[in-house]
Amino acid sequence: MISIHRREFVHGLGFSMLGLGMADQVALAAARGDTDGATGFGRAKHCIFLFLYGGPSQIDTWDMKPEAPVEYRGEFQPIRTAVPGIDCCEHMPKLAARTQHLAVIRSITMQGRVAAGDHHIDAYYALTGQRPDAATVAQGINRKPHHDDWPFMGATAAYCRPVPADLPACVQLPFYSNEFSGYVVPGQFAGKLGPAYEPLLVHGTPDPAVKHGFKPREFSVPHFSLPDEIDGRRLGGRRDLLTRLDTWHRRIDQNRVIDSYSAHEERAFTLLSSLRVKEAFDLDREPEDLRARYGNTVNGQGALMARRLVEAGVPFVCVHWRTPERSPLVANWDTHADNFFHLREELLPEFDTLLSALLDDLDQRGLLESTLVLAMGEMGRTPRWNDPRVRGTSYQPGRDHWVNCMFALMAGGGVRGGQVYGASDRVSAYPAEKPVWPGDIAATVYHALGIRDEQLVYTHRDGRPIRLLDEGASLPLF
Repeated sequence: MISIHRREFVHGLGFSMLGLGMADQVALAAARGDTDGATGFGRAKHCIFLFLYGGPSQIDTWDMKPEAPVEYRGEFQPIRTAVPGIDCCEHMPKLAARTQHLAVIRSITMQGRVAAGDHHIDAYYALTGQRPDAATVAQGINRKPHHDDWPFMGATAAYCRPVPADLPACVQLPFYSNEFSGYVVPGQFAGKLGPAYEPLLVHGTPDPAVKHGFKPREFSVPHFSLPDEIDGRRLGGRRDLLTRLDTWHRRIDQNRVIDSYSAHEERAFTLLSSLRVKEAFDLDREPEDLRARYGNTVNGQGALMARRLVEAGVPFVCVHWRTPERSPLVANWDTHADNFFHLREELLPEFDTLLSALLDDLDQRGLLESTLVLAMGEMGRTPRWNDPRVRGTSYQPGRDHWVNCMFALMAGGGVRGGQVYGASDRVSAYPAEKPVWPGDIAATVYHALGIRDEQLVYTHRDGRPIRLLDEGASLPLF
């Protein structure tokens, strides 16, 4: 295992361990003559966030423990990667060959800051970087999104970094996490920032042959495409279209309260008339062999869509992972049952294929250095793989929810690849070195995007200044 001290990461970044704010750190770097290019600050013009909803197992992927007892280490073997000293699971050979691009974070935790182990609460923390309050934690799965939530990271980036009017500032696809359970996960919306910064949802087309599945090649833009009853030929000369769009837009999730749609409507009018937006969403423009490299799944084609969007200039794209439900105990990365089967046969090969294709595609187009790629979920899995939920059923053992240790991958956007940050204990249960909280991940994303500390302050509608970065977050990691 590589053990890299925090000092090695911050050396050359112009940071110290003095607890300085991001603005102070950048000022110190400038005083020493460091440029933004040398520090990594602002190297990323775009971010692609692969949100691995359900909670991928850390010990079966990027934090394997081959010396641990079998009831912890499980069935999989580690393999060597392109970078000496970094191992990963045998079922990710394509990514193993590309670790020169990857920074592996092995010490993410929510320990001491949120005691949930609930997909909704933990996703809220992971997607916003803000610690949920006690009332939110107490509600668990019943906690629905509402207008005063902390904003999704992409919405915060949209607030801090304006974009041309004919481009969406933040796109999410192919659906909202947990959308089809009846309990939409909070943290995916603009929240306190209001509708002007609401991420654009590019919805996948449901596949009736697969339970909660999507057709991998079909995406629609329901919030910013014309409803069937509106004639697009009249768009340019009919500003009263906004009135009709207003009625349509109000079909958004009834659980969320939005004060005004005026900014949202104006944005809709501009985007609906944008040829650049229309072309960016057209996957048919991609060669068939490239589409095949990403994989013929909604996640693979979603990653390709993300690349198209950042190439068109969209700053932030989030792909919410979706795997069709296989059993009452397994959906997405939530492998309570048959953990090793689902990882081996479905999840890891698909992830290996799409992320390796994305890295290659961005690199070959000269976009990797200006695009931060982040892959993480909202939790890890229990180190011991005997999930009690499986007892008395016909399913093979799985791993339960675990918020005390999890992993993330970063690549591009000024982050040096081929390195590991942090370490866990002997069974990947708790951080052993340099613990990282979701707020630190958010701070790193904002830093890479060139968002300064003073920009992360928003004046609430009641006049209060609100800091959009968790107070517990300190230095960006890279």
